[in-house]
Amino acid sequence: MNVLIVGLNYAPEPVGIGPYTAGMAASLVRAGHEVTVICAKPYYPQWQVAATDRGLRARRSEEAGVRIVRVPIYVPAVPSGARRVLHHLSFALSALPAVLAAATRRRPDVVIAIAPSLISTAIARIAARLTGAKLWLHVQDFEVAAAGAVGLLRKPWLMRLARAFEGWSLRADRVSTISPQMCDGLAKRGIAPRRIVEFRNWATLDRSASSEVHDYRLEWGIDRPHVAIYSGSIANKQGLDLILEAARRLSHRRDLVFVVCGNGPQRERLITAAAGLDNIQFRDLQPAARLGELLALASVHLLPQVADAADLLLPSKLTNMLQSGRPVVATAVHGTALAHEVEGCGMVVPPGDGHAFAAAIERLIDHPELAATLGAQGRQRAQERWSAPQILGRFERQLCELAA
Repeated sequence: MNVLIVGLNYAPEPVGIGPYTAGMAASLVRAGHEVTVICAKPYYPQWQVAATDRGLRARRSEEAGVRIVRVPIYVPAVPSGARRVLHHLSFALSALPAVLAAATRRRPDVVIAIAPSLISTAIARIAARLTGAKLWLHVQDFEVAAAGAVGLLRKPWLMRLARAFEGWSLRADRVSTISPQMCDGLAKRGIAPRRIVEFRNWATLDRSASSEVHDYRLEWGIDRPHVAIYSGSIANKQGLDLILEAARRLSHRRDLVFVVCGNGPQRERLITAAAGLDNIQFRDLQPAARLGELLALASVHLLPQVADAADLLLPSKLTNMLQSGRPVVATAVHGTALAHEVEGCGMVVPPGDGHAFAAAIERLIDHPELAATLGAQGRQRAQERWSAPQILGRFERQLCELAA
């Protein structure tokens, strides 16, 4: 097949959607297909394009056999609701000529659009219609509902308009998403069950926890036996204020330190709010090559989310947390996608409940046998549900069936 992928994020972005789109594209090349990707210049999770990548010219390269065109976009320093819309719109407009050029140079069999960004799915739809290709839409999160959950779409008329656009955007030959609950969400949005495909993210961590953790302890001056870690983007939907509240509640424990490892628009605010706490550190996002070492540092992994986001997205970081063999403390309403994935591998507490969040961390630290059991179950679940060869192999077969 000749496959054209249109997606905002791509490697070398270290977290979020980018690594999974890159992994998908590379796996299709390994299976013998030709793949072209139209994406933005890297900016996530810092929300800043590197100085070497700025400018209005697109950048072309070939990586792992994938032809890549990285187009310029507007990246707001503070991504408010209106600025996010402009951010996504700038990608759609910038990607349009590159997508049309790629589609007309050699007719694609399938065009794959990655959401977010829903706005760019219009460009993918145009390319598919012009060439007669099939259109596959992959939904990493329900961005309209998520934007409403974190207060980015406050005006009712704006939310109605966004939902109408979402309904139009979701019309495709196949629509995939990353969990059973999100598949149900697609059905509730009017997508026919025969068109819905579950296409999970996968664990990218190749090795389990190891003794190399001592390197980070020395580098960061950690002399306490237990470490509660959050690693990933620092933005609105993560609800990271809960970690600060837990650090305050557990400040009397001299055997525990919190580490928030990541970048994003909310980082400086959190650092300011944490002033006076001696049991929390803020660190930059670490290189992918040291992911196993970083996750091994944790006694407990932290996965807070805002109250209304647990069924709108499934954090990609969860897969590697479970693969690391360490228990997870997550905030989610029982019955949601996030709660379903964590139960049996960690502890799930109500969103926004700082007392319950801190108590769950303390319980896992004080009961090492429980923590070890939950961590082992998490590693087994990651191997069963998030095996990259199985997930990507099944996706490639389904893509071939659609093209045929």
